[in-house]
Amino acid sequence: MTTLSAKIPNSLYKQVEELTKKEDLPLDQFVAIALSAQVSAWMAKEYLEERAKRGSWKKFQKILSKVPDIEPEEHDRL
Repeated sequence: MTTLSAKIPNSLYKQVEELTKKEDLPLDQFVAIALSAQVSAWMAKEYLEERAKRGSWKKFQKILSKVPDIEPEEHDRL
């Protein structure tokens, strides 16, 4: 384990403190969970951006052209 020291606004600390009490979690565990969630989100964004670079709008349109132009069934309507 690594120890991390960080300065955060008092208002954010108060929110975190309230949540840790509400969720009955130690502060360090809460921070680790929050950091993990944010890192995962950033990594997913980067992954999707890389996949998008490999995509082809022309191929996408070709695949969509195979879908019949009909009204959706009742259970599929918004």
